[in-house]
Amino acid sequence: MTVHVRLFAGLRERAGWSSREIEAATVADVWPALGLGSEPQGLLYAVNREYAERDRELRDGDEVALIPPVSGGAFRVAEEPLSLEAVVDEVSDESAGAVATFLGTVRRESRGRTVLYLEYEAYAEMAEDVMAQLATELEQRYALWAVAIHHRVGRVEIGEASVVIAVSAPHRQDALAACKAAIDTLKQTVPLWKKEVYEGGEEWLGRGS
Repeated sequence: MTVHVRLFAGLRERAGWSSREIEAATVADVWPALGLGSEPQGLLYAVNREYAERDRELRDGDEVALIPPVSGGAFRVAEEPLSLEAVVDEVSDESAGAVATFLGTVRRESRGRTVLYLEYEAYAEMAEDVMAQLATELEQRYALWAVAIHHRVGRVEIGEASVVIAVSAPHRQDALAACKAAIDTLKQTVPLWKKEVYEGGEEWLGRGS
């Protein structure tokens, strides 16, 4: 089967290309067909924008995305600066007794290094779908009115917001708990990556960063 393969972040830099056609019968056949050496630990796969197991059979024309370990209402990936007020507006409801927010910003110091700026990359088409799935899961666990998540891509300067989350609920306990769960889960599941550019070098950071 001829499938279209997409690489992101550090995998793209390792291979020297971002997309190409290969022959593969199952997801498990994809990495060996690329000839890039040992498969990275924690690598995930998505077929046609849905996470897939390695035993999944492929069809002609399928799009297979290789997902490096990820850092990662309305669900939007955007290049322009984020607005906390805009995200809050998207979840506001006169029946809500609480709106909890999380604003993630770029810090100057990280792991003993002086950070110059960050670069975020996303599998945008899938990222927004996974954010929506995350919101659905939160609504099943907590009594909520709405969830909104916006995330930056591209270059983000020191002090700028990289992610904004807002959750509205009838009661503050559910709003606060769901907001914390949202950022914790986003970093583990949404296909977003960040490159830390510091004095003297740069590095792609993985899951949970």
